[in-house]
Amino acid sequence: MATNQRYSHNKHIALTATKAVESGAPVKIGQYVGVAQTKAAIGEKVTIWLNGSYDVPVTGVTTEGAIVYIKASDNSLSVTAAGSFPFGVANAAKTATLGPVEVAPFGKITDTAAGA
Repeated sequence: MATNQRYSHNKHIALTATKAVESGAPVKIGQYVGVAQTKAAIGEKVTIWLNGSYDVPVTGVTTEGAIVYIKASDNSLSVTAAGSFPFGVANAAKTATLGPVEVAPFGKITDTAAGA
């Protein structure tokens, strides 16, 4: 193993919160998207899991395999791409316009808003 290696798989990472974060909430910090495992105030370190799947609130009707997007302004999730960033994939369908659905975060994304 290289003596300068920090993470072997980079599946969980501690980053500085750019917004107040609650444990279990979707998060976008720079190129990373995932789910916060800890609560943090702005400027504090927050542990983010970049893998797995989570029951999180998503606005809009989803189908299995549909892309879920995150708004950088408030870290809310929706099926609307315009002005948002890819967050992950819905692992299940959801017929209600608001409510939880199982989502698997992408972990790392390109910093380009969809539809921009």
